[in-house]
Order: sequence, then structure tokens, then C-alpha cells
Amino acid sequence: MQPVEEAAGFNWSGAYVGIGGGFGASVHKFSVPGLDFNGLGGNGVFGELTAGYDYMVSERFLLGGFIDANLSNIGPSLSIAGGDVDLTNSYGFDVGLRAGYLLNPNTLGYVLGGYTWQHFKLDGSGAADGLEFSQNRSGYVLGVGMETVLRGNWTLKTEYRYADYGDKSVLDLGDASLDIEPSTHTFHIAANYRFGAQNGGGTSFAAPTYDWTGFYAGGALGAGTMVHDLNLNLGLGASGELNGIGGEGVFGEASVGYDHDFGSWVAGVQLDARYSGIQTKLDLGPVSIKGDADYGFDALARIGAKVNESTLAYVLGGYSWQHFDLHAEAPGGGSADIYDWGSSGFSIGGGLETAVSSNMTVGLEYRYSQYQKEDFGSGGILEDTPSFQTVRLGAKYKFN
Repeated sequence: MQPVEEAAGFNWSGAYVGIGGGFGASVHKFSVPGLDFNGLGGNGVFGELTAGYDYMVSERFLLGGFIDANLSNIGPSLSIAGGDVDLTNSYGFDVGLRAGYLLNPNTLGYVLGGYTWQHFKLDGSGAADGLEFSQNRSGYVLGVGMETVLRGNWTLKTEYRYADYGDKSVLDLGDASLDIEPSTHTFHIAANYRFGAQNGGGTSFAAPTYDWTGFYAGGALGAGTMVHDLNLNLGLGASGELNGIGGEGVFGEASVGYDHDFGSWVAGVQLDARYSGIQTKLDLGPVSIKGDADYGFDALARIGAKVNESTLAYVLGGYSWQHFDLHAEAPGGGSADIYDWGSSGFSIGGGLETAVSSNMTVGLEYRYSQYQKEDFGSGGILEDTPSFQTVRLGAKYKFN
């Protein structure tokens, strides 16, 4: 595959339509008086159609609006006593605004925000057949993304969105109620067709000259979810699976690595270390029980194709290690460890990275990580298989 020539004068103003999909996770926070649990979580995938309009207010700044419609199977599931229960984000839409800045003539970085609506559905099957519940929720969505020129009128978009659907009662308990607050973290990959992109009136500033070969150091900020897939086996046919216990949060990461430029594609290795605030939390009156995924590292390899003069689209994979800590906190600052462990696993993912100078790049990247099963010293009675979906926005400095 030969590198795609720079789309000189690409016009980012105008209407567009697109098709895509992605990966994501939901976290449902439950609360009744005296108890808050954040929460139940589950992974899944979605498909999406989008339409929008952008306007270049200057040579590098853009404002626009969009509307998306999605179909999804994201959500937790429970299997016990021959019955299966799934709670999914089944379909919905987002409508909002975005503001962007051209990092180079080929690639747009942007932030977005707006209104989101989602249909949530609870379905039972097997021994749980007939258990059904659905609810429509509205809320807000925030996100960040990168969009880069492929060829002709086509662009490639990668994007992270966080959506919150508010705290709402789902069950009247007399003097109290059961409230649920769903949130989602999603990573979007889409191809957009931009009408009139080759009709002139586009950008005229020069793209940076960048050689991908060399050592680099970088840093990133990110957000994501963890899902604990729990298996309970009491013997005599008594077993169950909950996929799963969810958590969410943000993290910081530092990285070093080396890339080699082979002409139309790039390959490299990297080592990352992170400190994370991704957490599951249960509040029982004044006592809090917290499950933290507090620190870890990855050793990864990646390979990518140059989609235009300045931008690399890549996939990655490799080894991951994560430390987990389950502890209780009481009023007055007292804390007691319940269980902590470290677990090996793997990560896979991909992203876009684009040059902003002869030595600097910025990128948006998605990773799915899964770790080994942990039995908590129970001899297989209770086992946990944790997984993560994370998105990071980072910058790298290449030394040579």
C-alpha cells in the first residue's frame, strides 16, 4: 500500500454523512437510603449512522453540529439457576455541537457536547423468561475526537464519548425508592463522506515534515471502565455468573518507545506505566467499600499505515499487568485492606496519531484489556475475571 497523497486544500466546511460503530461499557449506579453502589457494568458493541454540518470560522478553527442514531448490546448480564437476565442500551441517539482545530491540513482535533437519549431494556430468558422492563432516559454527552482525510471526499473518525443519563427512580419502596443512574463510555470508529470537500476553498497552510523513525517519550490522560466477571460455584449444580460488577474513572500514563518508518507503514514497540482512579464503590451508611485498579503497566507492539502525509492509523497488542485493591474506609480516616492482588493479561487496541510539528505528535487511542482469573483464595468457589475498556488522549516527543 502506497501512502495517500496529502489532500491539498481539503475543504472541511459543509455537510457530511457517515457510518460506523465501536465498543463501549455501561455502569449503573444504584442507590436507596443508606446504600449507594457504583455499580453494575457490562461491555458490548454498537453500530451508528451520523449526519452533520461543519463551518470553518477561520483557517484552522471549525464549528459544527451533528446527530447520530445507534443500535447497541452494551450492558451487564446475570446467569443463575438456569435463567439469564440482560440489561442493555438497546438503541438511542445523540445530538450536539462540536468545536475543532486543524492540527495539520489533514487532521482535525475536536471536542463535543450535547443531548443524548437512550432506550434501556431488561430481558429475561430460560428460567427468567417473562422478566421484562424498559425505560427511556435522556441526559448529556461529552467527548473528544480526531478526524483525518483518507482520499477524495472521505475521512476517518475516531472518538470517545461519555454519557450520563441522570438519577431516576425505578421502584417505589414506600418511604423510599430505588434510584438508578446509568452512564456509558464509548469509542467510535466511523467513515464520513463530506460533500464538496474537493470543491476548493479549503486549507492552505503547510503540513509539518515528520519522520516516524526514532525513540520517543510521551504522556496521556484517559478515562474508562472496568468490568468484573464473577463466577460462583457452590457445588451440587449451584452456580451463577454475573458479568458484571462495574467501575469507572480516569487515569494518567507515561510512555517510552521506538518506531521505525518502512515507507507506507510504521512498526514499533512501547512501554507504558499508569496510575489510575478507576474504581467500584459501595457505600453502606458511613462505611465505604472500594475496589481500586490503582496502578499497572503494558509492554506493547504496534503496526500502522500512513493514511495521509501526516497521520498514522494503527493497531496494537501485547502484555499487561494490573494491581487491584479491595479495601474498606470508615469515618475518621480509618482504612482496612480486604484483599489485593496483581494480575497479568493482554491488551489490544488501535488509534490515530498525527504530527503537529517535526518532533511532536498527538493521538487518540482505544484499548481493551483482560486479566487472569482470580479466585480470592476460595478454591474456585468465587472467581473474578476483570476487563477494561480505556481511551487515552496523548502527546509524544520524538528525540531524533
